[in-house]
Amino acid sequence: MALNLTPITLRNQLFLFSFNSKSSPNSRLSFNSNYYHSLHLPKPLFPFSSLPSSPSSWPCHIPRVTTAPVEYAPPAPDFDFSHEITRLNILRSRLSDSTNLNDKHSVVDKDATVKQFFGTNQNDGFSTVLASLNLDSYELFLVKCLVAAGQEHVLSFESQPVQSESELARSSLKSALYALVEMIEKVDVDRVGGNGGVGKNISFALNYEEIEGIKKLLKTLGEIEQFYDCIGGIIGYQITVLELLARSCKRQATNWSQTRTESKDCQFLEIYAPSGLDLSQSTEYASQAAIWGIEGLSDLGEIYPLGGSADRLGLVDPDTGECLPAAMLPYCGRTLLEGLIRDLQAREFLYFKLYGKQCITPVAMMTSSAKNNHERITSLCERLGWFGRGRSSFKLFEQPLVPTVGAEDGQWLVAKPFTPVCKPGGHGVLWKLAYDKGIFKWFYEHGRKAATVRQVSNVVAATDLTLLALAGIGLHHGKKLGFASCERQLGATEGINVLIEKKNLDGRWTYGLSCIEYTEFDKFGITNGPLSPESVSGGRLECTMQNIADSFFSTSSSRCYDRLEDNLDTFIVYNERRRVTSSAKRKRKHADKSLHQTPDGSLLDILRNACNLLSNCDIRLPEIKGNDVYVDSGPPFLLLLHPALGPLWEVTRQKFHGGSISKGSELQIEVAEFLWRNVQLDGSLIIVAEHVMGSMRIDESDEPILQYGQRCGRCKLQNVKVLNKGIDWNSGNNEYWKHDVQRLETFKVILYGNAEFEATDVVLEGNHVFEVPNGYKMKIEPGRPGLSVQLDPIEPSIMDSGSWFWNYKIKGSHIKLELVEL
Repeated sequence: MALNLTPITLRNQLFLFSFNSKSSPNSRLSFNSNYYHSLHLPKPLFPFSSLPSSPSSWPCHIPRVTTAPVEYAPPAPDFDFSHEITRLNILRSRLSDSTNLNDKHSVVDKDATVKQFFGTNQNDGFSTVLASLNLDSYELFLVKCLVAAGQEHVLSFESQPVQSESELARSSLKSALYALVEMIEKVDVDRVGGNGGVGKNISFALNYEEIEGIKKLLKTLGEIEQFYDCIGGIIGYQITVLELLARSCKRQATNWSQTRTESKDCQFLEIYAPSGLDLSQSTEYASQAAIWGIEGLSDLGEIYPLGGSADRLGLVDPDTGECLPAAMLPYCGRTLLEGLIRDLQAREFLYFKLYGKQCITPVAMMTSSAKNNHERITSLCERLGWFGRGRSSFKLFEQPLVPTVGAEDGQWLVAKPFTPVCKPGGHGVLWKLAYDKGIFKWFYEHGRKAATVRQVSNVVAATDLTLLALAGIGLHHGKKLGFASCERQLGATEGINVLIEKKNLDGRWTYGLSCIEYTEFDKFGITNGPLSPESVSGGRLECTMQNIADSFFSTSSSRCYDRLEDNLDTFIVYNERRRVTSSAKRKRKHADKSLHQTPDGSLLDILRNACNLLSNCDIRLPEIKGNDVYVDSGPPFLLLLHPALGPLWEVTRQKFHGGSISKGSELQIEVAEFLWRNVQLDGSLIIVAEHVMGSMRIDESDEPILQYGQRCGRCKLQNVKVLNKGIDWNSGNNEYWKHDVQRLETFKVILYGNAEFEATDVVLEGNHVFEVPNGYKMKIEPGRPGLSVQLDPIEPSIMDSGSWFWNYKIKGSHIKLELVEL
């Protein structure tokens, strides 16, 4: 578990985890307090495979802390961490022994902080307000827990001047209670006195914004109490925060050699660089692993953590000015969320081409209320018809928001009265939340044995065979959890994978893959970490994604030396960095030379990948120079290919051969059934199909469903030159990573339905747009003079298959394509 305000850049953004098919879908999950220190999940755990059964066998773990700017922090008094932790631990213990809500009220009422707070100014009508509230017992308990946790300032109007006795009565908890009366009993906010259940001598007036803040506060408190129930709810949350803060202070003077020998539950702990399959080197095995991944696609689900607030992107709605979450970032012509689904559908289309069967993967999306994340994502899915997959193939579940705290004393930071500064609780909340919300059971009901987890901001994760090989190895070898990893970029705010070796107190040895976040590099002796930001120190309790792996450690009676990773339940695969991770996480500042984790930098990685792909097809392309050149002049070209052309590169490369793409050119291919033979491009060429991978049908629920098949758009280009002025590279309005560019001329083909386009032995010069209607084929050939353009209907006998198509066959560990012409 980490204490973090800025989103930690996960070193590995691809995960595969498996379900235990023998587990009962009705089995009860039991979490305990150790979960939030290290994301340990004791059994019985549905739907994962069995985990360590006793806390003594769980791995050592070290909490993590980072800092970032915050909106507002109250003045920090001298603070005794030890005293406060002891007080709250006693309270948590007594609350855990309580069998019902009434008992919990009795316990919290005896807490000294609550007694003092509730016992002040009893003669000013406060007791009358408390007695007359139409407030249920659980809501009142949440407010008391907030006070008991030492956070009564959240309910305060202290930032406003006190001018009268009535305003004085609004201070502290009384303000919240009055507002709750107003909210629940519908008292007029402009009314003074009256019959709203409040004493006649008390007056108050709260505006709409304050009332909404109280509603949100109660919702937040309820979510914290429920989600963190395994560590004691609100009280447990605060204890964990204080413990992490206290430890961070202590270990400032503690080096790694001291830390690893002072762990309470092990005698010895060491870290190593883990070994794993390098997909870029072991190409034959990588191809076989990708085949396994395709074969197992019908056993897989997908999980997208979309709840992050993405503050560093600075993304706003151009029409309303409202802040937007990362999933809504317009990237290369579509939102990031659309890009995830597009990649998934490309893999499903490949499955269809190989096996002739429809496969619709169930997708679970973890959202949050930050920046109206949940509502915006739901609205996007509805507007796009659930991507032609049907509403039933999606499951959305909302992660809780958690309060940020001051690093000096653990006080919750507030932006205004009743409004603690809250952020999503980290992607690591996925595991418990998914169980609580029935996500794993839902996957089981769809017949899935495992799932891949992909970050929305990582735009290259599905490049070539990385994702399929990761899934294939995990499924084929029965692994429980896998990581896709790559070389570390020095100075980047990202963690690294490590192999942990630990000797337990009982003399047994434990091994497993884990992660060290970048905030821990100095302690572990890892150099070249990032500089800390100069800001107010603060953080939030964040569950990190990767340390679920700590629950899958393997134990041996003796120390292991050879081929250790082969016997672990977890595994790791490596690939070139730009085929594993390149994130659009932060907005590039004007004239900023660093493109790391920016949309601009990730676009360059996409272009480098495309250049690598096509240069091996005997196609000449311009050199892509360093990122510093991009800052001054933009990319040397734009090259965007639909993933359904592959997505495996060995598939895509059989569709392209020969020719050239000149500097300053633009190529966009939105067609899966495509042939490029000796094409020379100098300008802009755009081929777009309405139906890339099949046709739409209406199911029994009246929903549009994408039916994978041959009835789609297709295009052939053979011995063709495309010459036009293309993109206006001097325009100051170009935003290349959005694919929002100004063009002087372009050659564009739009294919509707199952339309076909063919151009052979011609020069296509100047600005042209050809639209081919559904059921027709357009051919462009040399004419006398100029060009011959012929538009003919497709014969009814080949309407479904088209006049030609690619036939996919598996031969050994590879996929071979055959061009079939009818």
